[in-house]
Amino acid sequence: MKENVRQEELLVAYLSIWNNRKVTDGGGREVMQELIRRELLDENAHPRARKPVLEKFYLSIKRVMESSLSEEMKNAIVMAYITELERL
Repeated sequence: MKENVRQEELLVAYLSIWNNRKVTDGGGREVMQELIRRELLDENAHPRARKPVLEKFYLSIKRVMESSLSEEMKNAIVMAYITELERL
């Protein structure tokens, strides 16, 4: 149960650093994984303007690390990005 609360807190922290990102499906690990996957694949951009996965990874991690989140939250989000990158 503690992990579910943690996942919801992590999702809220993730959404706080990205403008115009809304989630209506609830929360949890699956939602965050999907958001990160879409970010890495640059699915929010026009197909001709998409960047390579590693460039998106770099830009995303840079944005997370420059945010005002706690170090613990930053580390957790970075680990989620790494996990999702390894799945691609």
